[in-house]
Amino acid sequence: MPGNPIDDKVGSAYEAQRILITGGLGFIGSNLARRLVALGAKVTLVDSLIPDYGGNLFNIHGIEDQVRVNVADVRDPYSMNYLIKDQAFLFNLAGTLSHIDSMTDPFTDLEINCRSQLSILESCKNHNRDVRIVFSGTRGQYGRAQQLPVDEGHPMRPTDVNGINNIAGESYHLLYSDVYGINATSLRLTNTYGPRHQMHHHRQGIINWFVRQAIDGDTIKIYGDGTQVRDTNYIDDVVDALLLTGARRDLPGEVFNLGGDPVSLIDLAKVITARTGTDFTLIPFPESAKSIEIGDYVANWSKAKRELGWSPRTSLDEGMDRTIEYYRENKSHYW
Repeated sequence: MPGNPIDDKVGSAYEAQRILITGGLGFIGSNLARRLVALGAKVTLVDSLIPDYGGNLFNIHGIEDQVRVNVADVRDPYSMNYLIKDQAFLFNLAGTLSHIDSMTDPFTDLEINCRSQLSILESCKNHNRDVRIVFSGTRGQYGRAQQLPVDEGHPMRPTDVNGINNIAGESYHLLYSDVYGINATSLRLTNTYGPRHQMHHHRQGIINWFVRQAIDGDTIKIYGDGTQVRDTNYIDDVVDALLLTGARRDLPGEVFNLGGDPVSLIDLAKVITARTGTDFTLIPFPESAKSIEIGDYVANWSKAKRELGWSPRTSLDEGMDRTIEYYRENKSHYW
């Protein structure tokens, strides 16, 4: 993205470098790929394209000829052994995100968020210990906040299987960093929204699901009283954080929170409906969601600001304008 100060700051770290992105056809992976291509990187995307997980070939529309795509499952050691060789960077974004799905099908969540991470790290250990890894963790690792804002030292007691498995996935990276010298850093992401998110269901991100309901002219449905607070990050800011982190080789074994605009779900719905002319309503929690609801969450991201020089730059109003415009123009590729 020309003129982006983040790109100007870190661009030389990625120019002409070989970079592997797992989950590369998904929401975050494809947006990262587009930025890396603009920086002159040699990008390979690996994605299983499992239905409902978010991989979408349209996400790389316009850069198809500038990236390599390998449709493979990261749990397959033979594929990963081959793909990891000679890569300078690995952005490890593959995984499932659904809290509800992890409770109804915990073994699939275990396979993808734990076994896959071990498979990837074993490939790095055996075939490329020099690769620089950035892993995407999640705020779900913390569970219900004991105090706000939540910093990286907050106790981790997840409310669902997905959070537990993400702790394990992150811990594998930190362990392999300590024991085998593989340079891995984890970012704990919060509620990321924006273009190229899957829009088939609500189980991977409530913000984009609100956007879909509003664009369709439906009433946005909010569980509970709507006062629960969530941090929000626009996708471009998350990509900034990934690039800044990857460019630093002096952070092995470190973890960083990302965070941004805290907003209640009611106020979030108002931001969306003001742009779509729709409305919202409050409905009771279904039991499956109520039992794992975390309440308010606001991240303390001062460590990322201090050590990475990262701050979110996109306001909720600006990010929502871009998001709604994108899906109105490209609805047929996501609905």
